[in-house]
Amino acid sequence: MTAAASKIDALLRLARKGPVRARDLEAADIPRAYLRRLCDRGLLEQVDRGLYRLANAPVTELSSLAEVAARVPHATICLLSALQLHELTSEAPHAVWVMIGRYARKPKIAYPQLEVVRASGRALQHGVQTRQIEGTQVRVTSSAKTVADCFRYRQHVGLEVAIAALKDYFRKHRGEMDALVDAARADRVFTFMRPYMEALA
Repeated sequence: MTAAASKIDALLRLARKGPVRARDLEAADIPRAYLRRLCDRGLLEQVDRGLYRLANAPVTELSSLAEVAARVPHATICLLSALQLHELTSEAPHAVWVMIGRYARKPKIAYPQLEVVRASGRALQHGVQTRQIEGTQVRVTSSAKTVADCFRYRQHVGLEVAIAALKDYFRKHRGEMDALVDAARADRVFTFMRPYMEALA
């Protein structure tokens, strides 16, 4: 195998694991020019600036989460996107919802569309899990934190969405009320959520 063929093979192996950022190639010792070559040959496609994936890769509802995580690794998938991931809603969000630090720079991504909320302290750090989605490490809020966030950011998602998420949480995680209370306190919405929780108990 020639050196060029070896690098092409290595790049395709990377792409089979999930979205590839141009900067990922440095660690693999693959010149960035190979991205353009494989795009020209129809083997890769450019999803956004600096982000590529296999041209024939199946696009799932989770693909956009992996793409966002690859581009903005410090962001946490939250709210409607996390609800969908935890199967606490049947609705597909029109954008990927992410949480970033209060003073973090807002991500500039052309695709997929982002909805950005900000937090700090416990509201930012509490209940963050890591999931492997299409070969990419994705930060996502836990089920309990996601529900609490829906109440915290009810002006963004709507109170009816928050209440529906709470009902689904009670149905699926009835034995995990302590986690919900902890998340609500981290978000400083426990007093507001309490009557809704008591009504469902």
